[in-house]
Amino acid sequence: QVQVVESGGGLVQPGGSLRLSCAASGGTFSNYAMGWFRQAPGKEREFVAAIRGSGSYTYYADSVKGRFAGSRDNAKNTVYLQMNSLKPEDTAVYYCAAGPDRGPIRTSPSFYNYWGQGTQVTVSS
Repeated sequence: QVQVVESGGGLVQPGGSLRLSCAASGGTFSNYAMGWFRQAPGKEREFVAAIRGSGSYTYYADSVKGRFAGSRDNAKNTVYLQMNSLKPEDTAVYYCAAGPDRGPIRTSPSFYNYWGQGTQVTVSS
């Protein structure tokens, strides 16, 4: 059983930056692909980014490409999401999730087995 806990959310002005962290425990961290998702009020949960277990490859949603950067430190069992040039439409609860690191990068939430509780990101002036 893997547990994941997100942190780093908050209120930021448009154009600002935040870095989210997700700490995992209870498994061999490098065996898991880690995904970031977000959910705004009244909307479905949507894919943001995913990173391979080795950290060698990260895939991004078109809506965040060029603004967000994912990384991971397997020695610390932690994955990060650096969010730059934030926009009001980035406002959502952001979730971290772990799924088996095999096959292609998956963007569907159903692929990921273990989820954190989420952290709120609000982009507003």
